[in-house]
Amino acid sequence: MTRLWNDPANFADEMIDGFVAANGRHVRRVSGGVARSTQSPTNEVALVIGGGSGHYPAFGGLVGQGLAHGAAMGNLFASPSKQQVVSVSTAANNGGGVLLGYGNYAGDVLNFDAAQEHLRSAGIPCESITVTDDISSAPPEERHRRRGIAGDLTVFRIAAAAAEQGLPLAEVAQYARLANERTRSFGVAFSGCSLPGAEEPLFEVPDGRMAVGLGIHGEPGLGMRDIPTADELAELLVTRLLTELPDGFTDAIGARVVPIVNGLGRRARRKRRCLARHREKGGRRLRTRRARG
Repeated sequence: MTRLWNDPANFADEMIDGFVAANGRHVRRVSGGVARSTQSPTNEVALVIGGGSGHYPAFGGLVGQGLAHGAAMGNLFASPSKQQVVSVSTAANNGGGVLLGYGNYAGDVLNFDAAQEHLRSAGIPCESITVTDDISSAPPEERHRRRGIAGDLTVFRIAAAAAEQGLPLAEVAQYARLANERTRSFGVAFSGCSLPGAEEPLFEVPDGRMAVGLGIHGEPGLGMRDIPTADELAELLVTRLLTELPDGFTDAIGARVVPIVNGLGRRARRKRRCLARHREKGGRRLRTRRARG
């Protein structure tokens, strides 16, 4: 496939500028990333998310009513800096404090944690949610080490719904953490990805083979296997996800399951990820709206 770009060093900034130009009804450019261009209620908790560029529509594409208030966007596959996170959070803050949301990668953890401390020292209440949904990246007893991938979407969506109901920061963070605990994902890939200007792909999958459980940047997975049929792949994904039920569930029968099939920015026929979130019946129910932006 032929791809076009200008200077690869400017790719991320030009991508953000183009995204804002095309979606000005929903987002505006701020130092370090984007924020909502629409007005949010005073004292509403601001959900600020972020990570490396190159995972479109994440993360700028998840900014808008019903989802995030701002997104700190780093370089391609690179964490945003502490300064970027602080800048976007300051722009998005409505007086209700800030909830930071990001995937579990070393650079993101380091910089978002530093930004959290900076915001708190500046008098802005701040909490964080680190998404850890990828079951391939660590066993259940080490869930805190798992990568955050497609689970970002459900965790951020639940947090946004809680914020839009006017709940305080502590409760919004609590809902986000519960959503993370009940989110699982599992991925497969049929080809690698290439960074703009790079002569070789970041990782490769041999022709006729499928990589099972690898990360979105090519991190090691569970191995390779022959390409299955569509039914066989669906069976693999669903079985893997439902084998490990969230705490409090002994059986998936009767539970509510929300599946997501996600291409992670790649063409859908080349890479898929399926995510399931289980939710206990009863309890407090969050009202949600259709997400825009």
